Amino acid sequence: MPLALYVALGSAVGGVSRFALGGLLQRLVGTGFPFATLVINVTGSALIGFLLRYAVSTPAVRPELRALLTVGFCGGYTTFSTFSYETLALLEDADWRRATLYVLASVLGSLLATFAGFVLAREIVALRARW
Repeated sequence: MPLALYVALGSAVGGVSRFALGGLLQRLVGTGFPFATLVINVTGSALIGFLLRYAVSTPAVRPELRALLTVGFCGGYTTFSTFSYETLALLEDADWRRATLYVLASVLGSLLATFAGFVLAREIVALRARW
């Protein structure tokens, strides 16, 4: 199967996952703050940090699976275009406090989550090396 089909399959699953989780979080938390997009961006960052660090550290992840999970699933799952729109919508409503909080939480949360994914992958690779 061509690599593009792996990416397409991962994108479809990632997009549906984003849609389902985003809807669930909006129902649970409400729409006053873009919490669903924040959670999706941070968890997607943690996942891609883990997947890429793990994939480059071990031959256990084939290129097709890496493309399906990272470019495909994570690309379909994360929502930085939505993040940009929601930030501008908050600014357009002159809600500078919430817009600033959202940008800082999204960027710092995503960077920290990616770092956590790196650390977790490194520990798992080290554990596997000891077996």
